[in-house]
Amino acid sequence: MNKAVRIVLYVLSLLTILGVIFAVAAADKAKRRTAPDNGANAVAAAAGSEQTEQPPWSSAPENESASKQEDATGRPMESQSQEDASGGAADSRGLYASEAVGQSGDTQSVHEPGTAVNTERAIDAAAENGAETTLIFVGDVLFDAAFRAGYDKAGIDGVVTPALRQQLQEADIFMMNHEFPFSDRGTPMEDKQFTFRCSPSYVSALGELGVDIVTLANNHTLDYGREALSDTMATLEQAGIPYVGAGETKERAESLQVIEKNGIRFGFLAATRVVPVVEWKVSVQTPGLFDCYDDRRLVELVREAKEQCDFLVVYPHWGIERSQIPEEYQTQTAARCVEAGADLIVGAHSHCLQSVEYIGDKPVFYSLGNFIFGYNIKSSAYLHVTVNDKKEAVCRLVPVSSSGGITGLSEGSSGEQILSEVSGISSTAQILSSGVVTPK
Repeated sequence: MNKAVRIVLYVLSLLTILGVIFAVAAADKAKRRTAPDNGANAVAAAAGSEQTEQPPWSSAPENESASKQEDATGRPMESQSQEDASGGAADSRGLYASEAVGQSGDTQSVHEPGTAVNTERAIDAAAENGAETTLIFVGDVLFDAAFRAGYDKAGIDGVVTPALRQQLQEADIFMMNHEFPFSDRGTPMEDKQFTFRCSPSYVSALGELGVDIVTLANNHTLDYGREALSDTMATLEQAGIPYVGAGETKERAESLQVIEKNGIRFGFLAATRVVPVVEWKVSVQTPGLFDCYDDRRLVELVREAKEQCDFLVVYPHWGIERSQIPEEYQTQTAARCVEAGADLIVGAHSHCLQSVEYIGDKPVFYSLGNFIFGYNIKSSAYLHVTVNDKKEAVCRLVPVSSSGGITGLSEGSSGEQILSEVSGISSTAQILSSGVVTPK
């Protein structure tokens, strides 16, 4: 073999070896690109792998031994029409949950299952880089006839299933809308269709649920007058449970409550835009409720509060009962609160799930519907929020429902349907099949 041929063969050998090396390197790079990132971009980086996990609310079948009661055995839902603070009838427009979504038979489907589960994995991977704080929010909670019947019969297991209660108790901070007074005193408000009250002896149920803070800014905490509201605040204080949105003075009703967890100062404000008469407003008579019919004071407080905490939650009571679509004033107030510094807005009052919106990168949950309220709740959800040490939040909706007065996790197709309906009415947010909420 002459010298020229040997040189050619040598060069070809070198090229073959280099080709193999480049191919291996390229494959390794592609593999790294599709693997979950441990940094802030972990959620996006994990979007392509296969589904192997169950949604976060999945658990073993719960005990459903409680017999289903007729709706008429419990308190009926409140009238769709409410009187506003000036005494006139508020807009009573609204639809029942089953009517408001997909009247033509269409709903927006949830995100592809694979992407949802991969998002879950990425969240878990990102959490490894720092402390993660868990917050849970629920909507309307009423301790009335159905609650007392279940609690007197079986304790807290007669109100919330053990599987759901464990999730609530494991949260670092659990907040709810406290839509009733704790009192044995007072007289029911005249000409009000529904008035609620519960003996302070049942306050232990809040501790059993794991409640850390409540909002009293709603249209029922003054149902039995100012004595009952004072009893409510005293009962909560004795139980060591902070409250927002009400007070013996205007300053207390407007005050920011701060809870520190994992080195992060979480702030909470609450206000109501639903009161039957102006005398319920703390600015008119005390004790009373902080209202946001004119939201300028609320926005001012949000701006001030942001200087005192790292992550700010605003919890308004607003909207129209049984309407899944927020009113224009809700979206306007939400936008002003976000601009002023709110990191998360969670609402209540509609007694059904309302749409979810992103204003910039801040999520707004206009209403979480009912959580403990009467004997039967067809569809609702609680909000699960994880906040990392960079104050970045990931939100999940976890479907729930109740039968016979016992609230539990809504699993399988019923849970999927709840998420699909919320996603379908939300214009700037999508709900993945795992419940994770992301901007569209």
